[in-house]
Amino acid sequence: MTTSFGAANTVIPNNPNIRIRSFNGLKPSHSLSIRTNLRAFPVPYASRSSVVRAVSTPVKPETETKTETKRSKVEIIKEQSNFIRYPLNEELLTDAPNVNESATQLIKFHGSYQQYNRDERGAKSYSFMLRTKNPCGKVSNQLYLTMDDLADQFGIGTLRLTTRQTFQLHGVLKKDLKTVMRSIIRSMGSTLGACGDLNRNVLAPPAPLVRKDYLFAQKTAENIAALLTPQSGFYYDMWVDGEQIMTAEPPEVVKARNDNSHGTNFPDSPEPIYGTQFLPRKFKVAVTVPTDNSVDILTNDIGVVVVSDENGEPQGFNLYVGGGMGRTHRLETTFPRLGEQLGYVPKEDILYAVKAIVVTQRENGRRDDRKYSRMKYLISSWGIEKFRSVVEQYYGKKFEPFRQLPEWEFKSHLGWHEQGDGGLFCGLHVDNGRIAGKMKKTLREIIEKYNLNVRITPNQNIILCDIRKAWKRPITTALAQAGLLLPRYVDPLNITAMACPSLPLCPLAITEAERGIPDILKRIRAVFEKVGLKYNESVVIRVTGCPNGCARPYMAELGLVGDGPNSYQIWLGGTHNQTTLARTFMNKVKVQELEKVFEPLFYYWKQKRQTKDESFGDFTNRMGFEKLQELVEKWEGPAKATARYNLKLFADKETYEAVDELAKLQNKNAHQLAIEVIRNFVASQQNGKGE
Repeated sequence: MTTSFGAANTVIPNNPNIRIRSFNGLKPSHSLSIRTNLRAFPVPYASRSSVVRAVSTPVKPETETKTETKRSKVEIIKEQSNFIRYPLNEELLTDAPNVNESATQLIKFHGSYQQYNRDERGAKSYSFMLRTKNPCGKVSNQLYLTMDDLADQFGIGTLRLTTRQTFQLHGVLKKDLKTVMRSIIRSMGSTLGACGDLNRNVLAPPAPLVRKDYLFAQKTAENIAALLTPQSGFYYDMWVDGEQIMTAEPPEVVKARNDNSHGTNFPDSPEPIYGTQFLPRKFKVAVTVPTDNSVDILTNDIGVVVVSDENGEPQGFNLYVGGGMGRTHRLETTFPRLGEQLGYVPKEDILYAVKAIVVTQRENGRRDDRKYSRMKYLISSWGIEKFRSVVEQYYGKKFEPFRQLPEWEFKSHLGWHEQGDGGLFCGLHVDNGRIAGKMKKTLREIIEKYNLNVRITPNQNIILCDIRKAWKRPITTALAQAGLLLPRYVDPLNITAMACPSLPLCPLAITEAERGIPDILKRIRAVFEKVGLKYNESVVIRVTGCPNGCARPYMAELGLVGDGPNSYQIWLGGTHNQTTLARTFMNKVKVQELEKVFEPLFYYWKQKRQTKDESFGDFTNRMGFEKLQELVEKWEGPAKATARYNLKLFADKETYEAVDELAKLQNKNAHQLAIEVIRNFVASQQNGKGE
């Protein structure tokens, strides 16, 4: 027997020893006298005393000493929100340009962050950033055109592609939020769960390849996204007056969500997996196929890898757990972490295994201090063996041994490729994911004219899909004229570089990232030329304005993490295939002094690498940071080569001297400037004849 109690429709057993805080309409629950102490299902293992849980435990007998479990402010806001509604629903109706603190936390679950322009002085000019939810990075033709329109009508005229295969739309005013949200929903898009304490966008390789393993990975990502989508209707209540605009879910998703044979669910709750408290913090999942590490698989809470038989038929999945990037400066108890091997599951069990992992985090992740609430800290504290044991009790089975995998590779999926169904796809590099100006106009024209669907990549790039072969030449020409060049005409440093948006809108930013990285990359290219590194040699460079790690700088060969105004912490030691965690090399390096660090590092990489193919990340790890620090401190500049005329470029002395004078103004030599001019000319003349 169960009894429904209160407006929140929370269901609890008929037990006089259990009491629950309820909601009286949409009033804050602190006005109620009923005490909060609900547990909707048993935990399949002992020892609950020191853990803050998703819901409170049953009331202890009156003879026992009562102790209050410490919870963060956000946990209380979630509890009192009537499943992420109150007070956001009321705040949206006010004339103020912003919403209050509680509503600011809740609107994240709806896919939005409140921001203000930090470049402006005086009164804060509030706006909202909206982030979409696009499993696998899939974007329909209709949704792309809608987002393009919304950016112009209600945003700042640009679209931002993110490192989790979604759009970000900046600059939306509060009064326009409902119109924008409604437009996205009616175009079969969503922002539900793109932010907040729940599962975020599920990554998968973006390439539209008609291959069994890729198709299976993408379908699995979509099913996991559906499994972990909130069910209580708060999103549709808020933005489309309760109208549910959804496609039918696969039956295996519905079955897995409703299954409670191992005590994972809140029976009869509007949120069977999340309950009233959702998760302790954000939760990230990625799915991929062997070798393809376009998704940074080890940085996710759960990494899912398709395992196929010798005939290419998918049989099951390897699971990694416990990855995560965020940390806090000067707090060594916070750290980035790589996922580690959990085990293997047959393909029919993947949704149940993922659910069991999520529930383990829901029940045991810390809810008292949000700095330590990600699942990586739970696994770091428990160890993988204990974590596996607890997950297995919610899963109802033992995990099989992790299957052997080949080496990972970073795959950009840029350039022209066969899809496998007669069509082509074209991956385009977009610096820092910012679609603006002529690029934005041209992409819109091409996508609209040819009725193309698109994919967003985890490296902030875009893929045009389902292109007929006859369209290749006109599309290539139009793209080149808008500056969207094929990858061989893009500086290799830019191809793998990423930066978060940072200033001026991100409230967490300490220094520049997106606005600063173009100049940083140019300066690094100049250092390459100064120390004699070839143009086609590259380093994975990522820049973030704060330590939260949105652009995954802790996986870079060279990571710059904002640690003060115009100042960066430098991280070294990541690898090209994104399998090694970088480490802190230097702190508080001013942006104008970066060359003092870059020059010796890149010079000695060229001079002392063991083989021509030794990457910068491998070199820094082999040399050791102590030795590298010594080289930086003693650096006095590279040995100067004897001046000479390069007769391959300069036919006469007068031309050389004229170019040399111009080059000096840019702190370059004549050869460097001439090469740069030639490269720019070739790129501007590209007309689509080559791939």
